[in-house]
Parts: sequence; structure tokens; C-alpha cells
Amino acid sequence: MVRQDLFHAKKIIETPVGSRSLYHLNAFKAAGLGDVTRLPYCIKVLLEACLRHYDGMVVTEQAVRALASYQARNVGEVEIPFMPGRVVLQDFTGVPAVVDLAAMRSAIVRMTGDPESARKVNPLVPCDLVIDHSVQVDAFASGVALSINSEKEFERNRERYAFLKWGQLAFDNFRVVPPATGIVHQVNLEYLANVVWSANDGQGGSEPSLFPDSLVGTDSHTTMINGLGVLGWGVGGIEAEAVMLGQPIYMLIPEVVGFQLTGKLPAGATATDLVLMVTEMLRNHGVVGKFVEFFGSGLNQMPVSTRATIANMAPEYGATVGYFPIDEQTIQYLELTGRDAKLIQLVEQYCKLQGLWRNDDREIEYTDVLTLDLSTVEPSLAGPKRPQDRISLSTMNNQWDQDLSTTFGKSSPSTSETTDHGFGDGGQAATATAVADLGVDGVVVSMDANTFPLKHGSVVIAAITSCTNTSNPEVMIGAGLVARQARSRGLKSKPWVKTSLAPGSKVVTEYLNKAGLMSDLEAMGFYLVGYGCTTCIGNSGPLSEPISQAIIEHDLVVASVLSGNRNFEGRIHQHVKANYLASPPLVVAYAIAGTVDIDLTRDPLGTDEQGQPVYLKDIWPNTQQITQLVESSVCHDQFINEYANVFEGSDDWRAIQTSGGANYAWEDESTYIQEPPFFTRLRADPAPIGAIHGARCLVKLGDSVTTDHISPAGAIKQDSPAGRYLLEQGVPVSMFNTYGSRRGNDRVMTRGTFANVRVRNELAPGTEGGWTTFLGVPPGRDDATRSPNGQGAQVGRVMSIYDAAMLYETHRIPLVVLAGKDYGMGSSRDWAAKGTFLLGIRAVIAESFERIHRSNLVGMGVLPLSFKPEQNCQSLGLDGSESFEIDVDDSIQPRQIIGVSATRADGSTIAFDAICRIDTPVEVDYYRHGGILHSVLRKMAAS
Repeated sequence: MVRQDLFHAKKIIETPVGSRSLYHLNAFKAAGLGDVTRLPYCIKVLLEACLRHYDGMVVTEQAVRALASYQARNVGEVEIPFMPGRVVLQDFTGVPAVVDLAAMRSAIVRMTGDPESARKVNPLVPCDLVIDHSVQVDAFASGVALSINSEKEFERNRERYAFLKWGQLAFDNFRVVPPATGIVHQVNLEYLANVVWSANDGQGGSEPSLFPDSLVGTDSHTTMINGLGVLGWGVGGIEAEAVMLGQPIYMLIPEVVGFQLTGKLPAGATATDLVLMVTEMLRNHGVVGKFVEFFGSGLNQMPVSTRATIANMAPEYGATVGYFPIDEQTIQYLELTGRDAKLIQLVEQYCKLQGLWRNDDREIEYTDVLTLDLSTVEPSLAGPKRPQDRISLSTMNNQWDQDLSTTFGKSSPSTSETTDHGFGDGGQAATATAVADLGVDGVVVSMDANTFPLKHGSVVIAAITSCTNTSNPEVMIGAGLVARQARSRGLKSKPWVKTSLAPGSKVVTEYLNKAGLMSDLEAMGFYLVGYGCTTCIGNSGPLSEPISQAIIEHDLVVASVLSGNRNFEGRIHQHVKANYLASPPLVVAYAIAGTVDIDLTRDPLGTDEQGQPVYLKDIWPNTQQITQLVESSVCHDQFINEYANVFEGSDDWRAIQTSGGANYAWEDESTYIQEPPFFTRLRADPAPIGAIHGARCLVKLGDSVTTDHISPAGAIKQDSPAGRYLLEQGVPVSMFNTYGSRRGNDRVMTRGTFANVRVRNELAPGTEGGWTTFLGVPPGRDDATRSPNGQGAQVGRVMSIYDAAMLYETHRIPLVVLAGKDYGMGSSRDWAAKGTFLLGIRAVIAESFERIHRSNLVGMGVLPLSFKPEQNCQSLGLDGSESFEIDVDDSIQPRQIIGVSATRADGSTIAFDAICRIDTPVEVDYYRHGGILHSVLRKMAAS
């Protein structure tokens, strides 16, 4: 596209790095379009991108003018294209993205007959992939845990890593950060982000252009970079691939909710406690699909590390972004992390010139405003299933008793059953009386010369993990100080707790070592296990066999406590039903307590060597202690040294061999990388959109279904459809790895769709996991009993969702999903949409959708429909046994009303109107083509 200088906005300025051009936002005032200083800062970033990319075709003058005249009352009316400056990926989502690009190369060669056409499929913007999701916590509480876990990581993932190395060689603008470096969002924050970029705009000018850093990422927590003043958010891999191939993100002008922060955090409160309160407030307010922008005097002394913690959890409070404007704290962070001095000067100069520098004296126009006084924040956790369910530490014990009964259906133990039973801090010397006291709610376990009680509420996993908190020196130093004080009082973690420390970058271990805190953390069992997401993504590794056995045999509701951002059902560990998010210092405390059935504000953690009780308040550091140690231990040289050779990797990484060539050589026997079927039969032109006839419901679900429910990332069960497939391919159980690591193989991932062990499908009542009831052929179609395959006998049987879908496919019966509110919460997991499509599901009818998953469904050609307000399955009398007719055709328009009829077995019909959640005109085009990538590929082949 040929860019044009709309409103004569292009200017040349002198900067610390030489002459540079920019597209000055003051041009709008000169053009009589008003003063853009009233616009939210994040809207200004979108406006600058539209102005800079204006060509009259992709970016229209209407879009530019609409953004410039942004008003809170008319948002959501105009579609704008946004061209992010770059893309970041992690390996769980990055591998399938590279697989899709490789498949597109194979497809375009088939379509054109020209092998050289493969080069058309290539990233047009800079792309960085950080391998951070593959390390698992196999070994822990040991000085050799890091080396053991790293060895197993390479053993399991060598084929995936070889494929990524091929991608690095085959594609331009594509870099790979090797394993054991850090977590993508922390690496992005500490190294990759520039805040302001300087690059040639491709229009022949002599001066490179300056523009705000912006990005999308294939992980929902890409929003963490908003804490640095960089606009970015998570999208599914499908949408990210389109951006990589030069397509803009199309979106309606978003609402921007202002969030005012005042005061300062009180003693004892952490950034984690703050973000849990923010998450609770914003979820209650409702910000799905909206931008949130933070402002107020509370930001004046708030470091970027705390801002990043808040921004990281934007997906948990539902917002597209949680943006913090650029200010002095941004500059201080760039200096701390060793960015180039001239870049830092450039950032300040450019942002002040463009009005992107935070100035709370300006009156910004927000669609709504919330306010939080930081002094009201208190120590908290969130759980047991959702990040927005905040629990004050002071009420945790009572809330646990309530959740044990109401959420998990277990009776609360008596007071006598919550005592220590004589086992002491070391877990030694069980007595006959103690064993008898456990009753039906607990069991005695013997393991590694220890004998201890395992009960409802026992903490079996305590993990300092995730970019959310390991990027924050204040909470990491705080955790180390809690460990130091506990060690000095003779306390230890309980022997049934699997403890782990998985920082988001090597800088963390550098400053923990400099502070002398690593040995204290290790004394509490928190040895370094790897540099990656680990427990937060579900790579918590196996529990010790005696513990797993006790949990299964006695149906115990045990707990995990982790410093992560996600605690959805079945995500952390298949055997752990109650999962709580907490600050790193509280993770250490709960490891020592060994149970969530305790009031840490009043009950002792244990006793010291003199037999005196030790309370949490006795070992909790004060703010001054933390601040002094952070200032003396964290320095910019650590960042410079650790990132100096960031792309080189370890000897194991450099030893991986891969072949070159533009086209990937697919291997039929591979269980990790397979050519997906999305493009193998792609025609030059799409077929017209037609109605969906005689569809059966495959899955009927309730509220708050997450993408973890739809496409789990964790362990693969041996007796699941995916497990049986791997066994048939000769893969031993020990090498199954995880669903997340096998996202390059559609055969595994399709079988794994809706395979989360905590999925409760109402079509298979009384079951938990990936089960459904096969309903047979709808009335009016050929009777299944006359099928040559003899599958009529299967009607009414409960079977795996995958097996049922394959039965429906033999009869060419389309499928639908029925769901409640917030369908598709959580991770930006494109396989939740891809797997849905490959199961034969053609529409999802829900009360409401989470942003990313709705977009992903459209991106795979699956029709998202929402019930009208005040309607749902219950009010309409839908139980999922009906057959469905969906009246959609080639004239479909964004958010139009579409008629749906559901026919019961007795022939009666339920007719209702649904809202088409194809939200923009370009999404209609994507749906018509069967998906985003199908549309892009056809255009490439035609050119």
C-alpha cells in the first residue's frame, strides 16, 4: 500500500539518534478536528498508527477522523484497522503459528504450481518467539532440579525445537529466544520493547520514522507490556499470523474505562494484592472488549514492575488492555534495565512532543471512571477456581470452609480434625490416636521417611512462578525475606508440599543471589526448577505417587497456591481441585503452613526450636526492608549481562540440527508436527455461505467456560482419545508430554478438544471430563440403524466427545455448542477454535463471549451466536437433545439477528432469534472464506 500524508502531519525533527520523521498529532488541531489532548493515551497510539499508515484504502480517512474525534458516547460505531509494529509469540502458541505458515507455503505451491511462490508467505513485521512454556517441574526441592528438568525438556521437545530452528532459517523477520532464558512477557518487558521505534517506513524517505512501540502476541498476557507504556494485547495465533502477513487488526473503536489510583500501598500489602483487588473491581464493573487506562496520583511513585503486574492480568479482569501512560517511572525502568542512553532520551523527547507523556492535569474523556485508594488494599488470595474471586487473607479460613461445602460438596471437618494431630512441623512420628482422628476426611501418607496427614485443604503445590509476579523485584525480594525469617525461626515447608521457584528471567536469580536470599528460599524448598511458566501454564509435573494415590482413593480436595495469573479448573494439576493465586511471600507462608484451612492472620505457622508459636506477622518483612534490599541488589548491569547473548542459547540448543529450505518437509510418522488439514483442499474461490441444517448439540455447558476447558494445555491422560492415539503411534506414556507441547499435531489436538478433566457436559450428566451422549441422526435424515456401519446401536450411549463427533461426521451431521455467560474466558488459545472446527462444530450459541475466543471462532469459520438479553437455554427450554436449524446465508451482516429453530424428539419446535457475533464487515469476509488465513492465502495465490 502507498501511504499518504493526510493533513500534512509528517514532520522532520532532530533527535539524539539523528534526523527522524514523525506523524505529528498536532496536525489534527491545525486541520480543525479538535484538540487531541483530551483523548485517552491509548487512543492516541491507535490514532498515530492510522495516521502513519493512511493510504485511503486499508486505512480510510473516515477511520482517522473517527479516532481523532473520539467521544465516549459514540464508541463502537466505526471500524478501524490497526497495524501493530511487531508480534511476539511463545512456543505453545508459536509452534502452531509456524505450522500454519509452513502449511500455507505448501498450499500456495499446490494452488499456483510455482515452488517460488512459497516465499510470498513470510512475516512482514518483526516477530520474536520465546520458548518458555515447555519446561515442566519433574524435579524439585533439589540443587539438581534445574539440570534434570532442562534435560527432560530437551528430550521431550527436540523435534519441536528443530522445527522452530527451521522456521528461524526459513522466514525473514523471525527470531527465536531459546529455552531457559525466561518468560516471553518478562523478556519483552526487560529487553525486547523499545517504547519508541525508529524504522524506515518503506516510502522512500531519507529519514527513518519514529512511532510508538505496539504489538500483538499469541498469549493473552501480552498486555503485561502495557505497564511500560507500550500498547499491545493478546490475540489468537490465527489473528497473529494474519498480522505477520501484513493484515491489520480490525476493531470497532473501543470504550476506554479510566481507572484512577490514589494514595499508596499500606505496609504488608503487595503488588499482587493490588492486582487481585483491581481484577475484582473491573470484573464486577464489566470491561470485556474495552480498554482500561490507569491514571491518578497513585502512579507518581508506582514503579513499572507494579504497573506490569496490574497490566499482566488484563485478561483476568476481561479488558483488551490495561494501559499505563509513559512517564518518569518508564524512563527509570529503561535506565534500570540497561536500555541505550540515546534511546531513553529519544523516548522522552518523542512522547512529550506527541502528547503521549502522562499529565494528570489534562482532562481525559473516558467512557467511565473507577477509583481505588491504594491505602485500602489488603493481603489477599484469589480462588479456588477463578482469578476474579478475591479473598481477604483474614477471611480465607472461613471462605475455605464455605467453598469446601458449596463448591466441592464436601462436609467441613470438625475443629478436632483441623488440628496438627501431633505430626509437628517436620511431619514425623504419627501416633495411633492421630491416625484415628483423621476420620473419613483424611488419610495418613508415608513417603520419604515421613509420615503425615493429607486432608481436604492440604497444600500439595506451592509455586513461585509466572511472569505476573516474578517480573517484580519487590515481591520476589519479599518472598526471600519471608523465607529468611522463617529459616531463622527453624520453620520448614511441609513434606507433602511440592515447592518450586521458576523465575521469568535469569536476572531474578542474579539479584536474589546478590541479596543472599537464594539459600533461604532453598531452605524452604524453593529451589530453582527452570526459567519458564511451569505451574502457571499447568506444567507442574507429577505429584509424588503416594500423594496422588491418596488424593484419588479418598477423593480429597487438595490445594495449590501459586504466584500466577490463572487458576482455572484442571489447569494447574489434574488432581488438584482448589487453586489459589497469591503473592510470592504468601506462597512461601502457605508452603510452611501446609494447608489453606488456616487463618494466617491469627493462627501460628508452626513453632520454633524453643517451642514458641511463630506467626506470619513475625516473619513478614516491612516495606523499608524490601525497598533497601531491592535498591542494593537490583542493578542495570544484571540486565545488560543476561541479555547480551540472548539468542545464542545453551549447548543443547545449539546442538539441535535442522534442515533449511523454504518448504517444510512434513514427516508422516511425526507425533509433534503434522500438516494441518485447513488448507489441503482449499479452492480458489469460497463457496457461498449457507444455512446450517439438522445440527446436533455436541456439548452443552454452563457459565465461565474457559479455553482451558475447551483445549487443555496440561497432561495427556493415558485412557483419553489423545492418549490412545499416542500409544498407537508407539509413544510411551513417559513421553506423552502435554497438550500444549503437541499443538503442532492436529490429530492430538482434535482428540484433546473438550478433554479437560473438569469439563461438565450437561449432555452426559454425572460425568466429568470429555464425555457426551451420542444423539443419533435427527428426524428426517437417513436412520442411523440403516447405516452400513451399523452405528444406530450407538444412539443414547455415553462416549468421548471426540468419538461422538467422528460418528456424527460419518453421517455428515453438523454440530453446535450451547453455553452460558463468558464463553471462552482465559488464554488466547487458537486451538480452542481450531479443535472446535475440526470436531465438526459449525456454530456456538452462548449467552456471551470473551473477546479473543469469539474472534478466534470467526477466524476458523465457526459462527458465534449469542442469545438475546434475558434469554438462555433455561428460559427457552433447550436441553441439548434437539436438532437445530440456523438461518444464515450469504447476505450475512455484522451483528444481525439470525433465526434459530430447535426441534425436539416429539416434533415440537422452539424458535428464537440470536445475535450474530460476527462484529465487523471484515469478519464477514473472513467467515465467508472459512477463516482469516484462508482469505489471506487466496489473495496471495491470486496475486
